[in-house]
Amino acid sequence: MLTKCKICVAKTAGFCFGVDRAVKIVYNELDNRNNVVTLGPIIHNPNVVSDLEAKGVYSTDVDKVTKDQTVVIRSHGVGLDVYEKLAKVGAEVIDATCPFVARIHKIAAEKSGEGYVILIAGDEAHPEIMGIRGHCSGESYVFSLCDDFENLVKEKDFSSKKVAILAQTTYNKNMWRKCEELFERYLPEAVVYNTICSATSERQKEAAELAKAADIMIIVGGLHSSNTHKLKAICDEYCKCWLVEDAEGLRACDIDLSGAKFIGISAGASTPAYIIKEVQQTMSEMLNNVDEEFNFEEELEKTLKKIHTGMKVEGIVTDINNGEVAVDIGTKHTGYIPASELTDDPTKKPEDIVKVGDKIDLIVLKTNDQEGIVTLSKKKVDAVLGFQKIVEAKEADATLTGTVTNVVKGGVLVSANGVKVFIPASQAAPRRDFDLNDLLKQSVSFKILEVNEAKQRAVGSIRAVAREERAAAQAKFFETAQIGSEVEGTVKSITDYGVFVDLGGVDGLIRRMDLSWNRIKHPSDVVSVGDKITVTIKDIDSETKKVSLTYKKASENPWEIFKANYEVGQVVKATVVSITSFGAFAQIIDGIDGLIHISQIANQRVNNVADILSVGQVVDCQITEIDLDKKRISLSMRALLPADDEASEDAE
Repeated sequence: MLTKCKICVAKTAGFCFGVDRAVKIVYNELDNRNNVVTLGPIIHNPNVVSDLEAKGVYSTDVDKVTKDQTVVIRSHGVGLDVYEKLAKVGAEVIDATCPFVARIHKIAAEKSGEGYVILIAGDEAHPEIMGIRGHCSGESYVFSLCDDFENLVKEKDFSSKKVAILAQTTYNKNMWRKCEELFERYLPEAVVYNTICSATSERQKEAAELAKAADIMIIVGGLHSSNTHKLKAICDEYCKCWLVEDAEGLRACDIDLSGAKFIGISAGASTPAYIIKEVQQTMSEMLNNVDEEFNFEEELEKTLKKIHTGMKVEGIVTDINNGEVAVDIGTKHTGYIPASELTDDPTKKPEDIVKVGDKIDLIVLKTNDQEGIVTLSKKKVDAVLGFQKIVEAKEADATLTGTVTNVVKGGVLVSANGVKVFIPASQAAPRRDFDLNDLLKQSVSFKILEVNEAKQRAVGSIRAVAREERAAAQAKFFETAQIGSEVEGTVKSITDYGVFVDLGGVDGLIRRMDLSWNRIKHPSDVVSVGDKITVTIKDIDSETKKVSLTYKKASENPWEIFKANYEVGQVVKATVVSITSFGAFAQIIDGIDGLIHISQIANQRVNNVADILSVGQVVDCQITEIDLDKKRISLSMRALLPADDEASEDAE
């Protein structure tokens, strides 16, 4: 007798939303009318099909439909040609196509209409695949395994074509991940849609986790059910696994239960809950173990719980696809978070916000029970929590960081902690001529000025932070700065009389005479706005907060260079830089000019200096006098003239 063996039924076992919806539609139609037929078996489960047949509902083919019948299109969906045939017959049609399959139909039709070749991962003979291809107006191909995909692209050569890749809703997710690597390698420009149903993904994932821990796995479902066979294939990788249609099928299996301590049960999407329960009870009887830890009815009830707009729910991220996040919220619905409801931060992608497996709080925005879809918002939950942080920041006079998301009338909106804070233009722009669009998508620091908790609104200021930072930097500067020390700064503005330099909280002035040792026409000849420069503090007035700077380097002082290299009596070449009535000034080196007096230009009398010299002319001179204290140098051209010329002039 076997004891102490645990039996665990997967929470995701049984009807998916699409199948559950289709079966309910058929049973509801039976209450309203007679002569109801289905296009093919409503689901791949003989027990359900037999029960419906007993109630007068039979499976039929589209070519056998008559006008007096009510035709139910099953959850697998059909191609456009089937709809056209039914319209010609005139029969009443009830469309029970799974909403997730219908979504694939829409994608296939749109992309095919745009000239894309459609590639579909799945079973070519499966009715769902046939239905998807029936919505393609151009080329479409099906591949089952990764090898099939490689062979297909090599054979058809899609290099010059636009390609869109889809998946059957029940396709093996592990196989899809492997194929995605090949998509990137062979068709990097292809548009890829992961259309595997999130319920299928969760069922496969949970079955795999259960199989890893189990000694034996029982998969319950129709022998012709594609998704049921995929479940078995997944579990086969980890432990011994049997596929049974019902409790009777379990009894017929020759399963060796000796040594089994943990048995897992999962079921395909077409398996009713009562059959799963019967299999569970039969297994317990076979083990003589009635200590069942798993209450299937309770779990089933959880999946059927009602949800409504505004309700707060907890969800687990199951997939991130094309900017949309799929979540499991513990019901038969599939939850979706649009990218716009994840965050207001335009710099972040969905992958930056959540990861598959994350457990997150959400607000229900909209429910669609007909399609089994719930639209959810994460940012609304974040906004509630975030606004409390905004209030706390106001009370603590704390600095916040956010991203500018919008430029609006009168200012900008900054997203911080899931809340949009309005910052008026006067509190956002550093100067009047500033373009607020330059702040768009930029990260900024700001303070909260006003909070209206009733309306959940807040007003902030970027300039308040800038003012505080500038005041702190200014205080630090005057505490540490010393005359004669070198500091780095940025050229802020240029005037005729000098240059203002931002030293980090303090503005310093370089007067024109302190910019260069050389003659300059304008300060802009030396520096430009925005230049990073090193300056020397010339003077500090702590009371008026004024700082005088010099850009000239002592080591570049031309008088020191002249003193070290020139002396009286030395002959030099000088360039005439200006002419006066009493002589000419000539540059010896940059920054050093000497005077050639009118009497030292020539041996003969000179009435007009300009008759002999011109600006720019290079002449040979002798240094006749150097007065370093007065910064004066005397030059003579006459001293270099021949003595006989001078004597002849005296004789005359």
